[in-house]
Amino acid sequence: MGSVLFSCLLFFLTSVSVVLAVSSADGSSDSYRLLRIKSELVDPYGVLDTWSEGTNMCTWNGVACSDDKSHIVRLNLTSSGLEGQISQEFAHLTSLRVIDLSDNFLNGTIPPALGELHNLEELLLFSNFLSGEIPSEIGRLRKLRVLRIGANMLTGQVIPEIGKLSELRVLAVAYCQFSGKIPNEIGNLKQLINLDLQQNSLSGPIPEAIGGCKNLQNFAASNNRIEGKIPASIGRLESLKILNLANNSFSGSIPVELSHLSNLMYLNLFGNELEGEIPFELNQLVLVETLDLSNNNLSGTIRFLNTQLKNLETLSLSGNFLTGSIPSNFCLRDSSLSLLILADNKLSGNFPLELLNCTSIRQLDLSGNSFGGMLPPGLDRLESLTDLLLNNNSFTGTIPSEIGNLTNLEDLYLFHNMLSGGIPVEIGKLQRLRELYLYENQLSGSIPRELTNCSSLTSVDFFGNQLSGPIPDNIGRLKNLVILQLRQNELSGPIPSSLGYCRKLQKLTLADNKLSGSLPPTFRFLSEMDLITLYNNSLEGPLPESLSLLKNLSKINFSHNKFSGNISPLAGLDSLTALDLTNNSFSGPIPSELALSRNLTRLRLANNFFTGELPSEFGQLEDLRFLDLSFNNLTGNLAPSLAGLKNLGHFLLSSNQFSGEIPTWLGGIEDLGELDLSCNNFTGTVPTELGNSPKLLKLSLSYNRLSGPIPSELGNLTSLNVLNLRRNNLSGSIPSTLQKCQKLYELRLSENNLTGSIPYELGSLSELQVILDLSKNHISGEIPSSLGNLVKLERLNLSFNQIQGKVPPSLGRLSSLHRLNLSYNHLQGQIPSTFSGFPLSSFMGNNHNLCGPPLLSCSELKEHERIWELSKASVVGITVAIVLTSTVLCMVLLYIMLRIWCNWRKVTISCLETGGIESKSRQGENWVYGEEIKSGQYWNTTSLVSSKEKQISKGTCMFNLSVSSSDSTEKPLV
Repeated sequence: MGSVLFSCLLFFLTSVSVVLAVSSADGSSDSYRLLRIKSELVDPYGVLDTWSEGTNMCTWNGVACSDDKSHIVRLNLTSSGLEGQISQEFAHLTSLRVIDLSDNFLNGTIPPALGELHNLEELLLFSNFLSGEIPSEIGRLRKLRVLRIGANMLTGQVIPEIGKLSELRVLAVAYCQFSGKIPNEIGNLKQLINLDLQQNSLSGPIPEAIGGCKNLQNFAASNNRIEGKIPASIGRLESLKILNLANNSFSGSIPVELSHLSNLMYLNLFGNELEGEIPFELNQLVLVETLDLSNNNLSGTIRFLNTQLKNLETLSLSGNFLTGSIPSNFCLRDSSLSLLILADNKLSGNFPLELLNCTSIRQLDLSGNSFGGMLPPGLDRLESLTDLLLNNNSFTGTIPSEIGNLTNLEDLYLFHNMLSGGIPVEIGKLQRLRELYLYENQLSGSIPRELTNCSSLTSVDFFGNQLSGPIPDNIGRLKNLVILQLRQNELSGPIPSSLGYCRKLQKLTLADNKLSGSLPPTFRFLSEMDLITLYNNSLEGPLPESLSLLKNLSKINFSHNKFSGNISPLAGLDSLTALDLTNNSFSGPIPSELALSRNLTRLRLANNFFTGELPSEFGQLEDLRFLDLSFNNLTGNLAPSLAGLKNLGHFLLSSNQFSGEIPTWLGGIEDLGELDLSCNNFTGTVPTELGNSPKLLKLSLSYNRLSGPIPSELGNLTSLNVLNLRRNNLSGSIPSTLQKCQKLYELRLSENNLTGSIPYELGSLSELQVILDLSKNHISGEIPSSLGNLVKLERLNLSFNQIQGKVPPSLGRLSSLHRLNLSYNHLQGQIPSTFSGFPLSSFMGNNHNLCGPPLLSCSELKEHERIWELSKASVVGITVAIVLTSTVLCMVLLYIMLRIWCNWRKVTISCLETGGIESKSRQGENWVYGEEIKSGQYWNTTSLVSSKEKQISKGTCMFNLSVSSSDSTEKPLV
């Protein structure tokens, strides 16, 4: 029986062992779980290749086992390039003390199942692409000492359950997207040493409970939205070495309690809204090495003493409202201060000589203050100086020659002061000098040749001085030069050919000088050149063909020179984004190869002598935003292919000879802000499609041959500032829809054939300021009273129209008006009194029907009219009297003439009768009349003396003054 029982027991134990073995092989071992985890990951670099069945788990890459080799206790797969999600299988690896999956490409969420790992001490998941919130189950990891989950895309709040992790030493959740407040439970972490919350969106105040973290050594919460006052309880963190609260919204004053942080080495409160004075008690931070209080609203004087802060290496107080100067005992001769930044305050006085004792200073920045006076010759006592920034002050006098003794100097910024005199030749001793910025001073004289000894120079900027003479011909020795800025001086002479040997040069600005000559052919060596500006000089000649080799050129400005010839060397530059050749003497056609510069955004070729048509290939310049070809001799139509200029913002073609109709595709350019086609030969109508350009600010089509009506669609241009359609052949009425152009401040419609009345709605254009010009049209009707609402208007011209009625009194409200012309219309009535200061020419040509200053007053005009009526009656009377008098005189004269004629006739007849008788009796006597009769044979004497004619003769005369009826028998007197 016993043997039977033993056999049964043995069988049972064997069965159990088999079951357990099967069960283990079926999923209960750590190796099985790890293989499941591997199956859910992407391993592009084969880091997990050693993880395979049949091998000892403890030999796998990244795996550390317990002493008995039965369980995994540490998993380190950092920086392995793994992809995928964190597996739920981790929940079964309960012996794990360390999980390090940092710096991979893991995504998804942090599994709540990790809360089952009760032995976990370190969880490192930083630098991945994890998202979602921190699972509350993390609060169950009571043995957790390190939690680093930063540099992910985690959201939500910093959960209060973290306060349950009583053993936590390191909490790092920086560089995520956490929001909300810092939980009060943080104060429960008595063992916490490192708290890193920076670069999130945390808000609200720092809880006073933070003072409970007695062992905290590093507290970083910079670059959040934390507000309120800095809690005084931070002063109880006696172990604190690093406090970084930069770039938040802290307000109030700096708490004096911070002076109790006797172990503090780094204090950064940069970029907040702190105000008030800097507590003098901060001088008790004897171990502090870096102190940054810059970019706040701090005021008062500088109260730091290097005599107490003996370990201070960096002090930055820039961007505040500090006043005064540097304390007299600021610096010890054996101080450790190497970086002093006091820029952008309100410090004043002369250069603080106290700083000359800080011989250890390497970087000194006093820029952006109100320091003045001369620079001290003793500057060379700062022999360790590498960076000297004194720009944006009011320093005067000359640059001391002793500056050449600062042989360690690398950066010298003296710009925007009032320094005068020459650039000292001693500056050529600064062999390590990299950046020299002297712009916006009053420096004069020539550029010293010794400057070219500074072989380390990369940037030279002398802009805005009074330097004269030539550019040193040996400037090519500056082999490391990247930036050369000499703009706005009085430099003369040619551009030295040696400049072409500065092969690293990227930016060259020589504009606004008096340079002459042509471009040196050595420019072909400047293959790294990115920007070159030579405008406002007297450079001339054709462009070197070698410019086409400068493939990196992106910005070129040669405007306002005397260059000539064609511009083909600049065509086809792949990197070109801006080209300005305005106001030169370039000629010939615009090369179509410019369209090969597909990145071109600005092209200005105005004021030259270009001819031919606008290349149709320009339609390929899809990024072009500014095109100015005005004041040339360009001809032809605008090609349909130009419709490809979809991003054009400024299209300026004025003062050319373009013809044809204005293309409708212009209305399809959504970003068009300025369209100037004035002074050309365009015909046809104004396209209604132009009303589809919502961003159009200026539309000028003046001085063309356009006809037809003004499209009502122009009222859709609600952003329009300037509308100029003057001197065309436009007809019809002014569209009332223009009232929708509420931003219009200049409206010119003069010298057209417009009819109808002035729309009342124009009075709603309240921004109209520069001018309203409707002159020289055929406009009729009255001036609408609504124009009195244009109170900003400075010029109003309605002259040479057919406007009737009175000048509305409301126009008197136009207080900004300084030019007015209402002449040559049919206006009448009184002129508003506010117009009395305008000249007579503003109102002439209105048929003398206007009154009021500067014309006659209305009462005087009525008196003149009455006098004029009386004058008209007098004129009529005088005219009648003159006519009657003239008539009487004419009658009298006529009578006298008739009377004389009658008498003469009577005498003549009598003489003829008498002469006939005597001729018979005295034939030998010669008489004149007888001679005439005899010789002429004109008269028949018998008929002349017939009785019948005598009777007629008598009857013909009305009066007989000296001859009676009896006289007829007497002989006439001869």
